[in-house]
Amino acid sequence: MVKKRQVRPPVPTSWYNTDMFYEVVPEGRVESFVYDFHDSLLPGQIVIVPVGKRMLPGVVVKKVAQPDFKTKSISKILYSKPLPKHLLDAVKFIHEYYLTPSGQAVSLILPRGVEKKRRKTEQMFGRTKNNHQARSIGEIQLNMSQKNALEGLQKALCATKLLFGVTGSGKTNIYLRMAINALQDHKSTILLVPEIALTGQLVRFFQEVFGDCVITLHSGLTESERHLLFEQILMADKPLIIVGARSALFAPVSNLGLIIIDEEHDSAFFQDNAPRYSAIRVASFMAKKLNASLILGSATPRIEDYYLASTQNAVVSITKKAKATAKKPEIRIVDFKNRDNFTKNKYISSSLLAAIAKNLEQGRQTLIFHNRRGSSPLTICEKCGEEILCPNCFLPLTLHADEYMLHCHTCERKLPVPMVCPKCGAPGLIHKGFGTKLLESELKKMFPSARVKRFDADSKKGEGMDTQYLAVKEGEVDILVGTQTIAKGLDLPKLSTVGVMQADAGLSLPDYAAEERTFQLLTQVIGRVGRGHTDKAEVFIQTYRPEHPVIKFATDEDYLGFYNYAISQRKKSGFPPFRFILKLEITMKTERIVIQKVQALIHKLSGDSRLIISPPFPAFHERTVKGYTWQIIVRSRQRKALIQACDGIDKSFKITLDPPGLL
Repeated sequence: MVKKRQVRPPVPTSWYNTDMFYEVVPEGRVESFVYDFHDSLLPGQIVIVPVGKRMLPGVVVKKVAQPDFKTKSISKILYSKPLPKHLLDAVKFIHEYYLTPSGQAVSLILPRGVEKKRRKTEQMFGRTKNNHQARSIGEIQLNMSQKNALEGLQKALCATKLLFGVTGSGKTNIYLRMAINALQDHKSTILLVPEIALTGQLVRFFQEVFGDCVITLHSGLTESERHLLFEQILMADKPLIIVGARSALFAPVSNLGLIIIDEEHDSAFFQDNAPRYSAIRVASFMAKKLNASLILGSATPRIEDYYLASTQNAVVSITKKAKATAKKPEIRIVDFKNRDNFTKNKYISSSLLAAIAKNLEQGRQTLIFHNRRGSSPLTICEKCGEEILCPNCFLPLTLHADEYMLHCHTCERKLPVPMVCPKCGAPGLIHKGFGTKLLESELKKMFPSARVKRFDADSKKGEGMDTQYLAVKEGEVDILVGTQTIAKGLDLPKLSTVGVMQADAGLSLPDYAAEERTFQLLTQVIGRVGRGHTDKAEVFIQTYRPEHPVIKFATDEDYLGFYNYAISQRKKSGFPPFRFILKLEITMKTERIVIQKVQALIHKLSGDSRLIISPPFPAFHERTVKGYTWQIIVRSRQRKALIQACDGIDKSFKITLDPPGLL
C-alpha cells in the first residue's frame, strides 16, 4: 500500500520574505521604480540599482508596500548618511514645476561618478588657502547704511528678500555678517555667484573670516575632486560655507539656514539645457521649506524679482556707497553717427583715446568693454553681397584675425577664410564690424608701450580674469579689453576710465527682456569706476542711439526710473511678471513640415480661453544641419493653464516653461 504524501499548508509570505520595498529614482531620463532590499533604508540614501541591463546610481525616496509585481533588488548602498531632506524636496519641485523627469532632477544633486571609489588625498580640494591673517568677527564693520539694511533683512517676514544696493555699496559685508549669524546658530550658508571670475574675490573675503569652513565648488574641479568634496560636505559634522556657481545650490549641506545669490539678475542662474531650472526659483522654494533666508543681491534686480519682492514688502535698499570718497563718475555720451568724434580711429572716439593716454602717463587703468568677441563679425562679398555663413548653423562667421580663421560662436566650428566668394567667384571679400580682438590690436598699435590684455571666452586657459585678477588689481595691466566677464563684480583700485564701445548693441534683439539686459550691463560696467579708489572717474558711452531712454536711465544710474518705465511696458504687452510664459519649439527637416506641425499645435491650443498664443515664427537660430526650427509663445495669467497645455503635445516639441528670455 502506497503511503499518501501529506501536503503542508502554504507558508505566509511574511514568514519567509523579509525584504522591504522602496521607491528609488535612478539618475538619468527615467522616473522612479520600486526595488526590494533586505534591510531598512532612509529616504535620501544613495544606492546602486539595476535599470535594464545597466547599473545606475539613484536616491531612495520612501518605503512602500509590497507591489503586485516582481521587483529587482537594490544592488548596493553607497552612503549610510542620507541626503538632506531639502534636496529630496527640491527634486520633486523641479520635476513638477519644470515638467522635468525625476531622474534628470536627481542628476543635479549627485556628482558624476558617484559610484566610483576615490583615492583619499591630503589635498583640500575646493578650499582656498588663506594667505592673509584671519580677521576676527568684530572686524567686519558696517556703516550706518549697511546696518540699516541688515536690520531690514532680519525684520522682513518672508523667506526671500531682495537686497537692492548700488554698485560699491558694500553688499559683501552684509553677506559676511549674515553668514556669521547663521554660523553662530549652527547653520550652513550657500553663496552663489554668477561666474567663476567673481568666485575668487568672494572666496578670499569669506576665507579671511571663516577659514576652513569655506568650500568652493567650480568648473575647474575634476570629476574626482568634485566627488570627494561631495563626500566631505555630506559627511561634515559642522556648519559649512559653500561658495560657487549655480550648481553649488545642490551641495548636500546639513542645517542650511542661509542662501545668498549675488548679482541675482545674471542669466548664469538659469540652466537652459536639460534639466532646465532657475536657481533663484529653486532657492526660494528651499528657503521656504527650511524656514531659512534667501537673499537676492543686485544693483540692477530683474524686473520680475523687484516686483514680487515689493509686493511682499521684502525690498531692502542701500543707496549710499560704502566709501566716503566714492563719487559718481563723469559720464560722456559719444554719438557714433557723428564721425567728427572719431578722427583718430574709426572704432574708438578721440576723447576716449585722449583719456587713455592721460591714464598711461599717470599710472591708471582703462577698461574697454565690447560685448562681441573676435575681430569682425561679418564677412561678405563686395561684389554680390553674399555673406559667409557657418555650414552647420547658417549664421554669420566671425573673423579672428590673429589666426586668420572664421569662427562660429554658436557651434564653435572653425574654417579658413575663402580666397574668393563661394557664390560669384569674385576676390573682393571684406570684413565688417569689430570685436574685442580687433580692439586689442588697434590699441596695441596706438599705444605700443602699454600693457594691453584681453579677457573674453577666447582667452587662453590660465589667462582668464579669474586667474589674472590679482595681477590686474596690482596694476600689471594698463588697458583691459573684454566682454561682460570684466563688466561686473570686479573691484579694481587703479581703474579710472571705462569705455563702452557700442552701448545700444543689444537693444534690437527679439526679446522682451532686451532693454532690461542692456540697462543691467551698462549699469554694471559704469559701476566699475567711481568706487572711491581714484580722484577721477570717467565713463565714455559710444552709441548710435544716444536719445534712447535705456541709455539715459543707465547713465543716470536710475534703476527705479528704469523699473517704472519697464514695468509699465510689461503690463501693456502682457509679459512677466503679469503673465507666465511657455515656449514651444520644434525642429524638422523641411520648413513646410515644421510650419504644418506648429500650425496644428496652435489649432489644438486655441480652444483654451486662458491662453494667449503667438503666431508661429522662426527661432533666432532658424536653420541648422538638423533642419528648420520654429516656435510659438504661449502666455497666461495662470501657470497651471500652461502646464495643462503641455499635456498630450507632440513629443517632437521642446518645452520651456518660464524662459529667462526669448531668442
